[in-house]
Amino acid sequence: MSAIKASIGTELYKIEIKSTTGNIIIADEPVDKGGQDKGFSPKELLVSALGACTCATLRMYADRKGWELEKAEAEIELSEENGQTKFIRKLLLSGKLDDEQRTRLLAVANACPIHKILTHSIVVETVLA
Repeated sequence: MSAIKASIGTELYKIEIKSTTGNIIIADEPVDKGGQDKGFSPKELLVSALGACTCATLRMYADRKGWELEKAEAEIELSEENGQTKFIRKLLLSGKLDDEQRTRLLAVANACPIHKILTHSIVVETVLA
């Protein structure tokens, strides 16, 4: 199970996020929303999780297969329209890859763990501690 602790003090919208492994990142809102833009916005963090997972999954798969994937890039946009949330993911794969390998890597990207989480039923349970 993955877990984090997020906390905010009196500084507007600056949130410190700590992982159980001791990593720390800062989230904030953009200036036009009252923040100071000191870190990624919450929506940017969500999109970042998909991008990071996609790239890591592609790297692991290509390495396991011995394929010459030099670089995998994921550009992801989040749009919200008419009650629907949509992630638009564009992949750029660099290296000596044939069409069959590129097609397989596309399927692998669609099977990364965060992609699976986002495309399956999600329940958010909130309790007071």
